[in-house]
Amino acid sequence: MKGTMPTFLVLLAAILWGTTGTTQALAPETAHPIAIGATRLAVGGLFLLLMVLIVGKFSLKGWSIKTTLIASLCMALYQPLFFSAVSITGVAIGTVVAIGSAPIFSGLTEWIYLKIRPSKVWWYSTFLSILGCLLLFVNTEAVFVDPVGIVMALGAGLSFASYALISRSLVEKHSSLSVVAVVFILSAILLSPFLFIYDMSWIMSFQGVGVSLQLGIMATGVAYFLFAKGLTKVNSSTAVTLSLAEPLTAALLGVFLLGESLTITSWIGMLLLILGIGILFLSPKKSISIKEPKMVHS
Repeated sequence: MKGTMPTFLVLLAAILWGTTGTTQALAPETAHPIAIGATRLAVGGLFLLLMVLIVGKFSLKGWSIKTTLIASLCMALYQPLFFSAVSITGVAIGTVVAIGSAPIFSGLTEWIYLKIRPSKVWWYSTFLSILGCLLLFVNTEAVFVDPVGIVMALGAGLSFASYALISRSLVEKHSSLSVVAVVFILSAILLSPFLFIYDMSWIMSFQGVGVSLQLGIMATGVAYFLFAKGLTKVNSSTAVTLSLAEPLTAALLGVFLLGESLTITSWIGMLLLILGIGILFLSPKKSISIKEPKMVHS
């Protein structure tokens, strides 16, 4: 992959993630958000496993069990933490804290563990994108800050940032398709109890099947494969900031497909998001590509 292709793949993944909210809005009313999240991972994991079997490139050689389990746990934790945060402290605050904190956590963990200091371009882009995300969401409802919801949202942000960092170490040694297939199958197994806790009768309807396939195949399987493919050439901190295209996509789909209206503040937020992501996408390759981490001697 040359030039801006890796960053484009990450952006495309974020755009596919951005379809999640609209798809959920079209789900049957009896479908609980956490049940949808568990179904999403189950369908996505099975789809990716099928792809691996068709391609026939899977090998168990050299897999780090510890690293793979941690990546799977991070992905499994993200789903209930995010949905719980949104239900406790509201869509606006929950979304902003979870999605907005992820790039900061990603930059810090990369700095601490890999000794890779984020570039100035990354800081500018991340600041503009988070500010844009804040303006896009916070004026849509009465602000209600619940400490438990905030902690859960921060946990969701940390989970996603950790997943990106750990996945990057996995895709350096194994094919992107194999990595996402293994991680998502394990994540689905970890979340499988939710499939028995909540009412799952909705999944048998035509609407339920359509929503499950869209979320599982496109918004999870294909999206995370593209994200992992991009991670082979892009720093995890850069990839997580670029993933802020997700709320931008969600907002645009809400306007054009669900008939939602945005305030002037929301449109300004959207422009700042586009500006922040655009700066990072169009910046010189050396500021977004993977650098060799400094060796740390004990």
